[in-house]
Amino acid sequence: MFFFDWTFILLIPVIILAFWAQRKVSSTFAKYSKVHSSSGLTGKEAAERIISAYSLGNIKIKPIRGTLTDHFDPRRNELALSEPVYNATSVAAISVAAHETGHAIQYARGYLPMKIRGAIVPVAGFGSNLAIPLFIFGFILGLPPLVKLGIILFSFAVVFHIVTLPVELDASRRALIALRETGSVGEEEITGARRVLTAAAMTYIAATLMAIVQLIRLVLISRRT
Repeated sequence: MFFFDWTFILLIPVIILAFWAQRKVSSTFAKYSKVHSSSGLTGKEAAERIISAYSLGNIKIKPIRGTLTDHFDPRRNELALSEPVYNATSVAAISVAAHETGHAIQYARGYLPMKIRGAIVPVAGFGSNLAIPLFIFGFILGLPPLVKLGIILFSFAVVFHIVTLPVELDASRRALIALRETGSVGEEEITGARRVLTAAAMTYIAATLMAIVQLIRLVLISRRT
């Protein structure tokens, strides 16, 4: 059976890593949410300062519900900051806001991996939705072409994760530079900002490893059809 196959053992280490990464980012964000920045800026104000310093144009900043749901939408030229970030003056809030503004800097500078990620989003989304159902359907009915199609579609999702990783790491790098250059956090607070961003990066690393191992698992299972 697909869901009770021995290859599931391959996923156990990355599942543990993903669980640890999620706990790490939550605990680190919570810790530095209690540390107020010496600049007194809110997440929104820090993003505005970086946008102005880097001449990024008229980017709309809006609040959204949830925790760590922050994102930059290049299609709408819009920066969405979650409730614990938008009006908060903590090191964690400013760090997250700077990270998302880092994506705006990438977009403005024509960062190649971001362009590639944007180009494959439709295919990756389509592939991730259909890949597993097609694979299971083909495996159960003994239809190798469907199994291979499922693997190919899932491969697009894996490529998306691989491309996303440098995009996220680079956004954090740009964020730390921007925080220093704009004085949005004090020099003594940079360590805290780096820890928040590093913890967030671990979730992307875990997701990428999960996707790669899952692809390997699908290939191993497909050899039985």
